[in-house]
Amino acid sequence: MSRTAYTASGLYDGTDATSNMRLRWFTPAWIAFFAALLLSLIGVSAIAITRPELAARQGIFLLIGIGCAVTSTLVPPRAMRVAAPFIFVLALLLLAFVLLPFVPRSIVTPRNGARAWINLGAADFQPSELAKIAFILCLSQWMSLQGSPRRLRALVVPLCLLLIPVAAIVLEPDLGSALLFFPTFLSMIIVAGARLRHVAPALLLAAVLVPVGYFAVLKPYQRARIDAIAAQIRGDTRYERDIGFQGWRAMRLVGAGGLSGNDAEHTRALVIHNALPEEHNDMIFAVVACRHGVLGGLLVFACYGAFAASALAVAVTARDGFSKVVAVGIGSLLFAQMVVNIGMTIGLLPITGVTLPFMSYGGSSLLACWTLTGILMSIGIRPPTGGEKDPFDA
Repeated sequence: MSRTAYTASGLYDGTDATSNMRLRWFTPAWIAFFAALLLSLIGVSAIAITRPELAARQGIFLLIGIGCAVTSTLVPPRAMRVAAPFIFVLALLLLAFVLLPFVPRSIVTPRNGARAWINLGAADFQPSELAKIAFILCLSQWMSLQGSPRRLRALVVPLCLLLIPVAAIVLEPDLGSALLFFPTFLSMIIVAGARLRHVAPALLLAAVLVPVGYFAVLKPYQRARIDAIAAQIRGDTRYERDIGFQGWRAMRLVGAGGLSGNDAEHTRALVIHNALPEEHNDMIFAVVACRHGVLGGLLVFACYGAFAASALAVAVTARDGFSKVVAVGIGSLLFAQMVVNIGMTIGLLPITGVTLPFMSYGGSSLLACWTLTGILMSIGIRPPTGGEKDPFDA
């Protein structure tokens, strides 16, 4: 059968019906799917300990999320490449919408001082979750068209794709979500072939600017959270009843789990007695550790590790640049989000309001995570086609 050679104008040419129908059902992407399912079920059970009514809603969100994953699996990577710029523009428009001061509070209701959610009636929608998906797809599409960013100027457009949504999310303000874009961006450009001599100076500059950002960018309450975690690491309890209350209580509950955890009633009593804020959301890992102990925590770590390894395996088996970079972006985003959330729960990082993927309560986060899982499945089950090539082979 004849196949059309790859050209910039014929990017999506060169496949026939047979190659599109031949799906690879034995793919490492299934590991990510089942890891995500187990994490989601653990999350629902943890939410049910103190918020059974929210656990029921989370169960509904889970079913919808799996539906999103199935739908995403049915969409071939070629269609994702075409849609990527439009999804990115839509995400930017929604990020701008929540920042408009004249939008009624009934539509954009501030929470903890952040304008980050759109009220849809039955549920709230967080545009930053869509922005994560759009960023991964759009950046992957750009680099697959341009090839390896071996020159410094080749990183100008990717940096713009990074900084525009990050700036909008910081203005909400949602610093925690904004920070997740950076490790994702770094992993994606490295796998695309960026030179370490270009990446290393940027990392060094970021490290130098951190102290400047502490005083010039962060708000007083954000600086106070960093002060609290520094004091906590030193064993200084001065912030335990103030800005560090949430962190101290989370650590106490994690420690109360011991090796094998507590029964459900004892766990509920401990969580309620300690008055842990956001125990069903940002601090869900503290509840899991209290309920299932160190063994349960290790199971959670293993699931996230399996998801990340699955994403890397999908990237290795992918033969076109777009699929390769998307798979790495998905794995690095969700793994980095896990590290930040659990790090702040066990007292290693300041509280940032970052949710735990698949486990924290919330429709937007859960649906976004499952959509990313579906995209990974879509890449994993489809074999390489003759009309695609990896622009990073060189």
